[in-house]
Amino acid sequence: MTLSEEATERLADIVRLQPTKNKELQERWDLDSGSEVHQYLENELKEYYYRDDNSLIRATTEAAELVGVDPGVESEEEGEIPSVIRVPELEARVFETVAGPDERSMSVVSVLHALRETTSLDPTVDAVRRALQSLRRKGVVEVEYRTVPTFRRTVAVDAVTVEAVDDEDPTDERVADGETAGD
Repeated sequence: MTLSEEATERLADIVRLQPTKNKELQERWDLDSGSEVHQYLENELKEYYYRDDNSLIRATTEAAELVGVDPGVESEEEGEIPSVIRVPELEARVFETVAGPDERSMSVVSVLHALRETTSLDPTVDAVRRALQSLRRKGVVEVEYRTVPTFRRTVAVDAVTVEAVDDEDPTDERVADGETAGD
């Protein structure tokens, strides 16, 4: 399926904003109603989105690859540090915990121990590693290779709005049955 320029731009919006609601897309796309959003999604982007268990709109993995946009990341300019990221709770806490841009970078294990000391979370080392790599792909964490890979934020913690979302996989490819409950 070949998408028009408008459909490709709107699909990129879904990828960036996910999880999102009809109302948010209605405002972004300057449409008159949530029903109009739903119709557009079904007519133009049916293969590239689904509704999760909470009826929020999410993009498929194929959609993110097609538009070349990282899920849940908003930037003013392409290639810049994002202004908003939507990540699972663990990633949000890892972002707050990992060393800042002017501090000595931290190993995965150091981040894990700091998380356990400062939060009620008790993640596995693999979960922390995945969170750091995800934040790295979003451009808000960088890696420094010493004896082991170490990480630090690329920006101050308050330079990015971090919105914690349900821990559901934002690249899950399930397609919902078209409910419009996200209005």
